[in-house]
Amino acid sequence: MNIALEVKKMTMDFGGLRAIDNLDLDVKHGEIVALIGPNGAGKTTFFNCITGVYRPTRGDILIYPPDREQLRINGLKSNNVTEKGMARTFQNIRLFPNMTVLENVMIGRHCRTKSGVFSAIFRSRKTIHEENDIVEKSYNILEKIGIERFVNEFAKNLPYGVQRKLEIARALATDPFILLLDEPAAGMNPIEIKELDELIKKIRKQEKLSILLIEHHMSLVMNLSDRIFVMDYGRKIAQGTPDEIKSNKDVIKAYLGEDSDA
Repeated sequence: MNIALEVKKMTMDFGGLRAIDNLDLDVKHGEIVALIGPNGAGKTTFFNCITGVYRPTRGDILIYPPDREQLRINGLKSNNVTEKGMARTFQNIRLFPNMTVLENVMIGRHCRTKSGVFSAIFRSRKTIHEENDIVEKSYNILEKIGIERFVNEFAKNLPYGVQRKLEIARALATDPFILLLDEPAAGMNPIEIKELDELIKKIRKQEKLSILLIEHHMSLVMNLSDRIFVMDYGRKIAQGTPDEIKSNKDVIKAYLGEDSDA
């Protein structure tokens, strides 16, 4: 299985605070990988580094798009990272509340459009065709996610679990080959978490995506993941399969704050 994302010796300093310390991580094509750790371990900072929100102090971030050369994305702006094929959702939902479900997904297609300002003003045939194509593809994504019945609803009126799914739909609209999910199950009830589990597996299979997720819901992590990386105080303390992580003493100590045999 070939590598899709490779992070080498990443370090992120904020003044005198080291949020990430010499971290290595990789995701293979078609793989679901989880990044877990206690609150404050540096997980979201890691996501912000690899998606262009922050520029790491040191280290390399390499992506390997299918059928293209590897690319070092250190220093790229967030919109450029998305254009290169890596999309993300956020721990705190960031939808456009006064726009419809369809319009929220259409915004995700923006990085794949070619029409400029001139074409938009004068409504060329090419522009109209592209707009129709955006609408069709956006609706198709809603169907895949299973929320097409909300197509004309304002995002602010959606049930919480549907808002979470809409964020995933908008990320998929960018045509990524790597999807980053930042605590997708946060605030969900058990029924919604079960649906999310099924949805993520479906997306991986149908879209042939690599998926990297941060998540605190351990049963979801253990059920979904091919491999798990564990952080504590900005450092990687373990990696392995779900079964290996379950029995790892360093992981148990990080989560319980005590020796596993105490």
